[in-house]
Amino acid sequence: MCSGTPTRRTHSHDANSMTRLRRVWLCSVVVLLLVPDANCISWNQWWTYDGISGPAFWGLINPDWGMCTKGRRQSPINLEPSTLLFDPNLRVLHVDKSRVAGSLANTGHGLLFSVDNSSRPVNITGGPLSYKYQFHELHLHWGLHDGSGSEHCVSGNPFPAEIQLLGFNSQLYSNFSDALNRAQGIVGVSLLLQLGDLSNPELRLLTDQLDRIRYGGQEAEVRRLSIRGLLPDTDHYMTYDGSFTSPACHETVTWVVLNKPIYITKQQLHGLRRLVQGEELTPSAPLGNNYRPPQPLHHRLVRTNIDFNKQEGMKHCPSMNREVYYKGKNPQSTLNLEPIDWL
Repeated sequence: MCSGTPTRRTHSHDANSMTRLRRVWLCSVVVLLLVPDANCISWNQWWTYDGISGPAFWGLINPDWGMCTKGRRQSPINLEPSTLLFDPNLRVLHVDKSRVAGSLANTGHGLLFSVDNSSRPVNITGGPLSYKYQFHELHLHWGLHDGSGSEHCVSGNPFPAEIQLLGFNSQLYSNFSDALNRAQGIVGVSLLLQLGDLSNPELRLLTDQLDRIRYGGQEAEVRRLSIRGLLPDTDHYMTYDGSFTSPACHETVTWVVLNKPIYITKQQLHGLRRLVQGEELTPSAPLGNNYRPPQPLHHRLVRTNIDFNKQEGMKHCPSMNREVYYKGKNPQSTLNLEPIDWL
């Protein structure tokens, strides 16, 4: 469940919390003492989305992940329509039409599509961005039930899944790794996924490979994926300054959350929920519920290019009024959301 403040799905803040914190800290200390070169540790295997290695403890597991706990511009967030600020200077977001090849991997934490270096660069420009960003990878988050799955939420309500397109500032930095912890280094474009009878066709190119990557560590080749084709048919979005939603939680991401969902079918969600975290010969838990809870906003502005009070003859007179942009089909019994036709 999403809310305006961080929540834990299966880990309550009870009297045992301090005991768990001490255990995580002690485990980290033991590892640092036993391993001569702590830089050689594969820290990627030490974090999860649940329990004492879950989001509430990321900042304690690895000293380099302190931003996950202490940061003031963390992501994801709950997008509250009543606090959105209309900014008339925001431009239309542009994503190149070029198709790319790459590999889709079950990382044990989620699905990761990494673009092949031989592919023609796909640039992301406009929107709130002052520089040109080059698409680098795609992350997919989903829930084991329809009532949760996305990292970003609207009015405290999650979607069943979320795709995040990540790119690096190619005008200031040479590659994604160089830009990770640098100012204005990364752009994150968030696509919220809604259940539907017919899915986005580019999404099908990814989910068609699920049987080949059921177990952690497996990869499948994906050819001619259109990043532009994944986007919903809208020029409207919300944007804010935030962070990566997994360790090390670097606060270098400009987030752009598009204001309409794309669609995923029940069959595709079922395929995602059949994935497991571990390798084929290693019994392991299902892969899913791989989302970080919403983080505090800490007085950050969330801007939007949607002006609901635009009228004929007054198109150049921006309004600062705030309106509700999403509504629930049945808020009492479901978290299934649909966008309102605004204009």
